[in-house]
Amino acid sequence: MKSQLQKTYSDIISLENLFAAWEEFVCGKRGKKDVQEFALNLSDNLVSLQEGLANLTFAHDGYSAFKISDPKPRDIHKAKVRDRVLHHAIYRQLYEFFNKTFIADSFSCQLNKGAHKSLNRFKSFGLKVSRNNTKTVWVLKCDIKKFFASIDHNILLNILARYIPDKNILLLLEKVIKSFNSGLPDKGLPLGNLTSQLFCNIYMNEFDQFVKHKLKIKHYIRYADDFVFFSDNKNKLFNMIPYISLFLEGRLSLRLHPDKVFIKTLASGVDFLGWTHFSHHRVLRNKTKRRMFKGIKKRPKNPTLQSYLGLMKHGDTFNLKQEVMNWYGLWEQA
Repeated sequence: MKSQLQKTYSDIISLENLFAAWEEFVCGKRGKKDVQEFALNLSDNLVSLQEGLANLTFAHDGYSAFKISDPKPRDIHKAKVRDRVLHHAIYRQLYEFFNKTFIADSFSCQLNKGAHKSLNRFKSFGLKVSRNNTKTVWVLKCDIKKFFASIDHNILLNILARYIPDKNILLLLEKVIKSFNSGLPDKGLPLGNLTSQLFCNIYMNEFDQFVKHKLKIKHYIRYADDFVFFSDNKNKLFNMIPYISLFLEGRLSLRLHPDKVFIKTLASGVDFLGWTHFSHHRVLRNKTKRRMFKGIKKRPKNPTLQSYLGLMKHGDTFNLKQEVMNWYGLWEQA
């Protein structure tokens, strides 16, 4: 039997939790007009939210949409301030429990994890499978097509129901999840919601558990919808692909991106999380470098420099660092 969430609906909707959620939400946003307007009557607004939640009349509002390039074009959907505070309140009460259910090698949107730790794990697995670079390492890399837009609301709610016994929490989560669709009924999560990050990991944890317990793969890393498998046996990886595809489609209504599934040797270079990884080192991939220099041209200020220098610490970038420093003309200050 799966462990069950011990938090209650009252824990989520308490004024104490809502005020704490506000403090977390407002960090870095106090200059935003909509946040300032909400803050003018903060107590009344949070009490009103709490009352609507308590009497089960709460309804999630719609979203405003805009596009970003990060680096590829993405559609962001931004909820109203009241609803975003609620997302933080939900996240505060659910994250700790669900985080304990995730595998160690899932890295996206989790405290004390992230892209850099994922990159280091990639290097570690490369060394282990190669037995310190004495064997050829093959890497199967996969990507899910239209990941956020394809998440099935009903499948997600059924997964949540296995862990959450409180029916009112489930009703609230259903309101949040079904407040958005990607153009198809009961499909998609908005990229702008904090809860979407948690829901995606809960959703993909089903796949992670399948990989670990059914496929019994030791050397596997997932970051959001990008995932890689390591082996010294190319055929083993190739033969896994139909099982991966079948599980994703049959259990999670997701599809592998047909143009982003490949098997390569680590020695030939594997693209993962903005870096090209080799047996002995990793370098920024060309797209990332082009994006970096484009960013420098747009914002030629010292904080931008420090941001990119910080990024370059995580790979073999001595020559690239010199190029960036030359661009800024800051040799004496470095």
